[in-house]
Amino acid sequence: MKIGDKLSNFKLQAANGEWYSNFAFADKYALCIVVMSNNCKYSEAYWKRILKLNDQYEEDSLAVIAINANDETQAAEESTAHMASLLKKYNHENFVYLKDIEQSTVKALGAEKTPEVFLFNSKRELVYKGIVDDNWENDTQVMMAYLEDAIEYCLDGVDIDYPEMPGPGCDIIWKK
Repeated sequence: MKIGDKLSNFKLQAANGEWYSNFAFADKYALCIVVMSNNCKYSEAYWKRILKLNDQYEEDSLAVIAINANDETQAAEESTAHMASLLKKYNHENFVYLKDIEQSTVKALGAEKTPEVFLFNSKRELVYKGIVDDNWENDTQVMMAYLEDAIEYCLDGVDIDYPEMPGPGCDIIWKK
């Protein structure tokens, strides 16, 4: 996806067994989708930060969700059961963590790695894509909180200074 492109419709099952579509978040001013993994060192480093952003902006009309599209036939730790265990570990069992078994949603997003962020405004136009911040290894040494800044700008209806910030991540495990 390019900045300004519209979010495609999707319907995916969450780790808790419930089904969600993009319409489930229609009442939210903005939607942040993070393509994540259960077993990537970069994703692991960012899980607490993603959940913190979810909690921080929950009342500000922002929905934060994660999607796991890794092929679990090649990596058993990417299963829905492991997704639920991960949320339990972080005491966020109600966080919306979706499984894209067919990988169609992440392909439509243009995702290539985990973690990778896609932030959509109220019109569900892509306004930011890329990394969470500039220091995956140490959250206390972050100098540029790209995603948080993008969220603030998006919620204020202002253009984002850095709409694309590529960074490190693990390759998505595509189906063969």
